[in-house]
Amino acid sequence: MREAWPFRDVLNRILEETTLTPAARCSAAIEVLADIAARRRPAADALKDWGLSHRFAGSGDRAAIASLVYDALRRRASSAWIMGDDAPRSVLLGSLRLQQGLAAPSIAALLTAERFAPEPLSAEERVRLEQGDLADAPPAIAGDVPEWVLPELESLLGTDLLPELKALARRAPLDIRLNALKQSRDEALPGLAHLAGEPTPFAPQGLRIPIGADGRGPALHVEPEFLDGWYEIQDEGSQLAALLAEPRAGETIVDLCAGGGGKTLALASQTGNGARLIASDDDPRRLAPIHERLRRSGAAAEVRTPRTGRARADVLADLDGTVDRVVVDAPCTGAGTWRRNPDAKWRLRPGSLETRIAEQTAVLDRAARLVRPGGRIVYITCSLLPRENDGALDAFLGRTKGFAVVPARDVVERVLPGLADSVRFTRHGLQMSPARTGTDGFYVANLERRS
Repeated sequence: MREAWPFRDVLNRILEETTLTPAARCSAAIEVLADIAARRRPAADALKDWGLSHRFAGSGDRAAIASLVYDALRRRASSAWIMGDDAPRSVLLGSLRLQQGLAAPSIAALLTAERFAPEPLSAEERVRLEQGDLADAPPAIAGDVPEWVLPELESLLGTDLLPELKALARRAPLDIRLNALKQSRDEALPGLAHLAGEPTPFAPQGLRIPIGADGRGPALHVEPEFLDGWYEIQDEGSQLAALLAEPRAGETIVDLCAGGGGKTLALASQTGNGARLIASDDDPRRLAPIHERLRRSGAAAEVRTPRTGRARADVLADLDGTVDRVVVDAPCTGAGTWRRNPDAKWRLRPGSLETRIAEQTAVLDRAARLVRPGGRIVYITCSLLPRENDGALDAFLGRTKGFAVVPARDVVERVLPGLADSVRFTRHGLQMSPARTGTDGFYVANLERRS
């Protein structure tokens, strides 16, 4: 049974969320956007610093300001286009119109210059909010992406380019994965009725939680059920990628780029803790959260944390040539997650892509040494850029003998047949996308070692 909130806690939560007016929140969002533009820093860092220097703002205020900032970043290029200016104020105003659908009078009501509200609309701003459109905007503007990535995206998306880019600029859904080590989705649903979730379209253990008009969802990480290990917060696309890895009880499985452990936990759940599961990551810092997550979920996995400095050694060397399945959730640009991290697309540079490709080369080569004859490498990215996906595997297959692609359609038909009509099948794998599958843009391919 869920415990009732004590009256004082309820009162404190209400007070926390009523400090700033909507107009003052807009002013704060403009301030944060200006900081991001001036210092070219992640939005999360700018929002954190703003909160530290404005401690009178409650948690509800901070969440609402974050929603305004992320919406503005999602539509930065198109907002600047309709406003004729890329200043932070203009980007925010444009996003209120494009992302939140507010008409000019509603926006004007927020801009009164009273009690921390922004300055009133100018005559030109009002005209642009009333008449501005994207009819003649080039694809990079209408789709809100850096122009230099368009050739990459167009080679994958073709005539679906603009619909996919528009989907990539919308807010992401809030998904959770029910932990089968505790109970099935059907068994858990009565205890999670208060979240009003709906089963995800494809993932059998997924639940989609509704979010409010301001983009906020419930604080899932403090729910008693979360603390008891009932579920993990995980995009449906990530859940599907883990399922398409086809883990099996009795196997030795290495999660080579485990990070915080999201897919490690999913693999343990899928195999009922019946596989020997080893989680590692080249960066020890990324592994820090995995220990508490394993404890909470009841997942069984061995964590091998590399040492830093001169004592650094290969902590997986004893497994070379013996592993049944190596899951490579590869470092990438994250171009498939721009709904969640819209600031990342504006900070991405061609040099960053080259760095990620070099890292993908390294992890694929390491995976090749681990896998046994007859075993598989499962290559996963959260990117829509073909150079990180089929391109990375082209290069791997060209320099590495003895590996062959497992047809992605065969894997889907075997594991998730209902997904086949929604994904894009590529030369080596499959691509999910916001417009086609409603998920982040995950890519999955299976390679089998034949000799």
